[in-house]
Amino acid sequence: MNARKSLAVIALLVAAILLVVFLGLLPGAKALTIGDATRVLLAPDGKVDSILVWTLRLPRSLVAAFAGAGLAVSGYLLQTLTRNPLADPGITGVTAGAITPIVCCFVFLPWLSSVYYPFIGLAGGLAAAAVTFWVAKGGQGRPLHLALGGVSVSLFLGAITIYVLLLTGPQSTSLLFWLSGGFQGRSWPHLAYMLPWILIGLAGALALHRVIAMFALSDHAAAGMGLQLSLWKPVLLVLGICPVAGVAPVAGPVAFVGLAAPHITRLLKPRGVAWEIALCAAIGALIVTVADLIARTIAIPKELPVGIVTALIGGPVFVYLIQRGRLQFRGQGL
Repeated sequence: MNARKSLAVIALLVAAILLVVFLGLLPGAKALTIGDATRVLLAPDGKVDSILVWTLRLPRSLVAAFAGAGLAVSGYLLQTLTRNPLADPGITGVTAGAITPIVCCFVFLPWLSSVYYPFIGLAGGLAAAAVTFWVAKGGQGRPLHLALGGVSVSLFLGAITIYVLLLTGPQSTSLLFWLSGGFQGRSWPHLAYMLPWILIGLAGALALHRVIAMFALSDHAAAGMGLQLSLWKPVLLVLGICPVAGVAPVAGPVAFVGLAAPHITRLLKPRGVAWEIALCAAIGALIVTVADLIARTIAIPKELPVGIVTALIGGPVFVYLIQRGRLQFRGQGL
């Protein structure tokens, strides 16, 4: 797919995202018509409909869109860095590394401001990734050993999280909903809170697209082209974890997106790494906004956690792609 077609596909995806965001303004305990939503979008009047749109529903949908884009780019960077088609923030232990210390701070350090949670999540994600890579080195860093190491780290940290939850008492219900992944009650401050972290990952990936293209080759080939692996591996790892550090405190762990969006992108075969990154971000945003819309409307006035919806939808689709041999990683089938 050449640059013009890639741009057209991205424009189509952005249009689809905006359509889903608009449709997300309609359902709820008080449903709005298309005319009402359009009116208050163009001319806010401070009345009930305007408050519903501008204070509750619009920022929530935008948070979902940017979270999906960030998680997709994170998965893309981790898959490229590890050359493992199964790598994503969850499987490599990054998500668990970000979530567990945040849960511990929420329970044991309630006085600590949530402003520090992304930094805590970043440190935890980096530590978990470092342990995963260390474990994988026992198998000479092969993709299978990396996946097994990540699963082991995730299970260990998950056990700690569950133990902490057992100590929380009445707080456990809200924490459990957050740990399922969701955007209920998310507003403009939440968007401003996580957006810088997502932009760091996305902008950094686009700026370093040539370095990322070299990483798609073997370490020997990349080093032979003059790439300093000892410098760029940690940089790409940090860029891959930054979106997770921003999204996790706001939405919790959202499954499937970081794993599937890069594979869907590669099936479309865009030309060049920069186009892959942009297309991956758009696909991730569309997946999460659609999942959030489903989670909000399937059982009104109640709602499901978005993480459950993405897993229920994405799991069977991913299994189908595996069975059909359609998963691709740099031109190689999985």
